[in-house]
Amino acid sequence: MTKFEVAIIGAGPAGCMLARLLHLGGVNATIFEGEASPNFRSQGGTLDLHSDTGIRAVKEAGLFEEFKAQARYDGQYMAIVDKNLEYHFVKKPEDSARFGERPEIDRVKLRELLAHSLPEGTIKWGHRLQKVDGQTLIFEHTTAEGFDLIVGADGAWSKVRQSIAPDLQPVYMGVASHDLAIPDAEKTAPALYKLVNRGSLFACGEGQRLSIQQLGEGRIEVYACFVAEDPRWMDPDKCKYDVHDLEQTRQAMLDKFSDWRPELREAITSAQGRTVPRSVYSLPPGARWTHRDGVTLIGDAAHLMTPYAGEGVNQALDDSLLLSRAILAAIKDGKDMGKSISKFEGVMFERATPVQQLSYDLCNVWYSTPGAPKTVIPKMVSLHVNQKLPWYLRPMGMLGVHAYFFWRHLTG
Repeated sequence: MTKFEVAIIGAGPAGCMLARLLHLGGVNATIFEGEASPNFRSQGGTLDLHSDTGIRAVKEAGLFEEFKAQARYDGQYMAIVDKNLEYHFVKKPEDSARFGERPEIDRVKLRELLAHSLPEGTIKWGHRLQKVDGQTLIFEHTTAEGFDLIVGADGAWSKVRQSIAPDLQPVYMGVASHDLAIPDAEKTAPALYKLVNRGSLFACGEGQRLSIQQLGEGRIEVYACFVAEDPRWMDPDKCKYDVHDLEQTRQAMLDKFSDWRPELREAITSAQGRTVPRSVYSLPPGARWTHRDGVTLIGDAAHLMTPYAGEGVNQALDDSLLLSRAILAAIKDGKDMGKSISKFEGVMFERATPVQQLSYDLCNVWYSTPGAPKTVIPKMVSLHVNQKLPWYLRPMGMLGVHAYFFWRHLTG
């Protein structure tokens, strides 16, 4: 191993991917994780990895065969419906040549795959970071130092980010949700299981959304989403129910989605076990920090975005890939490490900002546009198209999208 020590805060996909790539390159990396043990808890639903970002990193890490064993290529089915179960958009697995290949994998399975690829002892469990003081890591019960580089892969409320950019804080997007689960859905909710078609069904109304996703072990994950302007919406005196109690939450969500089709409300009535309340946050698109030698950020710690573009984990894995290349190249060529990482950060900002803006805009249009989802889909397509076009072609791209949907409306 090269005598260059890297501390990574957070054993999520980004942190584990970075450690894997550094170890393959002969650099020692230690991950400090706040969770007490490797008994991985479910961290949400399913992820679609993209060929030019997430899958590219998986391949460079030498884990593509293991990934394929866990991935669900039939999980690329996706449909957008309204609350009356009228279909407005459908993407089938065989459409991947047109839309790009995006196989699904359970978030917990991806994290397990990456963590298990690391040398034993790489992850130090039960190390919840309190703050960074210079190059010293201060945890709840101990400290650690002697690292040449500290990498914050510690998520939305990153303690590492607080040490270098204390004023850079996530912004509440006015969207709340309850994470619900339907175990063994093929048996417990067969009609809903058939609707989801082993993929994802997004049912949308004005200011409301049911995101229903198939997971690998037969569970269906449900996110019951709604507008909540007050970021303290979870307080019992605000919402009038216990957000951690399934029965109270079920009744509250049935009241919110009272005029939705029974086939969609089954996503709420069939839920079992736990419920997890969530709030949607984003860092301001394009926000940056001033580079500081010896510390950097990746993933949500660097550019937290809403989930509505499906890009968060892909950008995080790409961060890990590009940062590992910058570190290894600087060591190999004897270059100044601070300058190499500063250059990486600049590239990351340029790459992630348009995607972050896209996810920010998509969240806003989905929850603030009257007549959703019918009125939102042209806006959604336009935002995706514009994100890929140079600025001078965007008016033409938007005109083309709206002309297409106008023609489709006329032809029925």
